[in-house]
Amino acid sequence: MTVQQHSSLHPPAQPAPHADGPRLLADVGGTNARFALEVAPGRVELIDVLPCKSYPTLADALRAYLASPKVLAAGYGTIRHAAIAIANPITGDLVRMTNHHWEFSIEAMRLACAFDTFLVINDFTALARAVPHLSAGQKRQVGSGTAREGSPVGLLGAGTGLGVSGLIPTGDSWTALLSEGGHVTFSPANETEVAILRFAWREYEHVSAERLMSGDGLELSYRALAHHTGQPDEKLAAADISRRALAGDDQLCGQVIDTFCGMLGTVAGNLAVTLGAQGGIYIGGGIVPRLGERFDQSPFRKRFEQKGRFVNYLSQVPTFVITAEYPAFLGVSTILAEKLGA
Repeated sequence: MTVQQHSSLHPPAQPAPHADGPRLLADVGGTNARFALEVAPGRVELIDVLPCKSYPTLADALRAYLASPKVLAAGYGTIRHAAIAIANPITGDLVRMTNHHWEFSIEAMRLACAFDTFLVINDFTALARAVPHLSAGQKRQVGSGTAREGSPVGLLGAGTGLGVSGLIPTGDSWTALLSEGGHVTFSPANETEVAILRFAWREYEHVSAERLMSGDGLELSYRALAHHTGQPDEKLAAADISRRALAGDDQLCGQVIDTFCGMLGTVAGNLAVTLGAQGGIYIGGGIVPRLGERFDQSPFRKRFEQKGRFVNYLSQVPTFVITAEYPAFLGVSTILAEKLGA
């Protein structure tokens, strides 16, 4: 198990340690659970990534992290406060993950772990709260546009699922939207996407945006395009599709990635006009940041602006890829600090 020490969210000024001890931060997706300790404002240490499939419950993964040799060796003692971002809607005490089998009671876990404070936050709500804190080196602009200060901001990202959120300015702060926008009905924009949708209808009565803009969605689009173009279906996993596309030696995989990026552009443009997001659209998640320059050269930005009479409006809205390695920690740290008043 690899644990990274002294990985700081902000550059080097050394703030005083939290008076009540380190705070546990976590970012839990359908594939991996990421843990860290915030020992002082903005100073995060002992980051570790645990595969969800290796643990029967979230509590087991959390306990494994806290019991890891390097965390124990750090000698921080009892952890009183914790905040977890999780890829799931949070509508009450019981949490059942959409893209994994974990489920738990927030209060029962707080008591079992002896936390004074235990916050469970939708992962894209947390990521949205991180956006205002991103440095220039933690994001990359794709295409034209200039952010308008004091305007709403949109956020989406594809990984195990498709997360969507937004930020609405409220005085000197922001309100993050509790959105499940990844589950809106998928809307095709050309004949190829119509063919993909027809193929997907064979398996799903309702085809959401997430069905196609996610890791599983890459695999579904691959099968659909292989069928549509009469090419062999090699039953590739999402990681292999991306790898072959980036290597440039598989035309079908390249078409899958370009189609994915175009569909994501349509969803991002829909989000921008829905929110009036003239502060920009930010893209996180596990898939797009790994595509690098291939994403910049993809149909994404053209499709983002492709809204008929609103082309000029959208051409002025900037789009950014979040390149920070662990951006959700910024968001959960901010929310937990607000809860504790420091």
